Amino acid sequence: MSYTNDDLAAVPIEKRVWGIGSYAALWISMSLCIPTYMLASSLIAGGMNWWEAMLTVFLGNTIVLIPMILNGHAGARYGIPFPVFARASFGIRGANVPALLRAVVACGWFGIQTWIGGYALYQLIHAWIPGIAQIPAIFPISWGLQTGPALTFLAFWGINMLVVSLGIESIRKLLLFKAVFLPAAALALLAWAIVAAKGLGPILNRPSQFKTFGEFWKFFVPGLTGMVGFWATLSLNIPDFTRYARSQRAQMAGQAIGLPSSMTAFAFVGVVVTGASAIVFGTAVWDPVVLAGKFESPLLVSFAMLAVAISTLATNIAANIVSPANDFSNLAPDCIDFKIGGYLTGLIGILIFPWKLVADPNGYIFTWLVAYSGLLGPVGGILIVDYFFIKKQNLVVDELYLKTGRYWYWRGVSVWAMLALVLGVLPNLPGFLTAIHAVPEKSFPEFLDQLYHYAWFAGFAVSGFSYWLFALFFVA
Repeated sequence: MSYTNDDLAAVPIEKRVWGIGSYAALWISMSLCIPTYMLASSLIAGGMNWWEAMLTVFLGNTIVLIPMILNGHAGARYGIPFPVFARASFGIRGANVPALLRAVVACGWFGIQTWIGGYALYQLIHAWIPGIAQIPAIFPISWGLQTGPALTFLAFWGINMLVVSLGIESIRKLLLFKAVFLPAAALALLAWAIVAAKGLGPILNRPSQFKTFGEFWKFFVPGLTGMVGFWATLSLNIPDFTRYARSQRAQMAGQAIGLPSSMTAFAFVGVVVTGASAIVFGTAVWDPVVLAGKFESPLLVSFAMLAVAISTLATNIAANIVSPANDFSNLAPDCIDFKIGGYLTGLIGILIFPWKLVADPNGYIFTWLVAYSGLLGPVGGILIVDYFFIKKQNLVVDELYLKTGRYWYWRGVSVWAMLALVLGVLPNLPGFLTAIHAVPEKSFPEFLDQLYHYAWFAGFAVSGFSYWLFALFFVA
């Protein structure tokens, strides 16, 4: 069996041409998306005032920048993608576990973005044909899925799969449209908020809904974990991008410039607009697609929804197809290429029921962002400890692709990395089961439920420390 193909091979030095500007532009483009807006607006809907929400967003993105730069180091130094980098610590076969964990999360994001784009199409049609809302229900009530939005969701999903079939090059014009239009649309939405609320004053003066520091802290901690979790996927597979870096300085400076600033700036739009919606409509509308649907002009709604759909399509292919395609390819390099990986991503993206994840801010933060951060935090801890403290940044690239190399471990798997991963996930499991109501409340000691709010941090620390101990006393 082969453990390489054109997508997994190390990038030659002559093809590593990305500079500081490339990485800054990458993060600006990645940050300007509807989920970023919803990320900040969910904090407002959850009860924070504007500066509490902005502080939470900035802190979360500054924290996640650290593992982003650290994991990016191996990509820049050796030109290898994330699935191959993971082989150094998990084993050539064992790397499929973190790669698939990351891929499944990307599938979830694909589903969320596809639902947003499909619902935008629904709002566009509804502006002209209100009867679409009256189509009889055909899905089980437990699915929480109306027929009209379901049909447009499937239509938008089909468009995404068409782009996958055409190949990644077909997305260039859509990315250009997004880069030009979305900042303009964000400024237009910001202007509406300021005018509708009669200035920034009423928005910024809107008080926090938390009566005590304890109430604030109870929401702040999972909110911060959610901010970190938002980019926990990219903090792992960032080598997929830094493998093209001209130098370490390029990837480090470019990411430091682009990530916290662009996320905070675009999040400010979400904070202000959601605050304005609370003043204008009497309740905080945290979903911009739902908010745009409240406008009275069908032409305005159509323009806004078409723009959202196209820009979401561009983001989806660039951010949520490329990386999982590499991850699935690592599973069977001889059988799975970009297109097949894209189709697998699309299928799982439906099965994850994305409309339920974005139905309310608590589901978005507690069920989705915090939950998967509890899976990916442990992987990040193991990767960083292994690369910087165990292997001292020294990898033998050729052997990352060989069954006979030093990274084969036991039948292709590092038992110690797997054990450390399990140990990192276990402390977050009780809180997750409680959060999704899989068990009755108070089934576990309260401190375990509370620990779940620190899911990424707890998992990162436990797995990283466990792996270090195993390497200290055993052969990792």
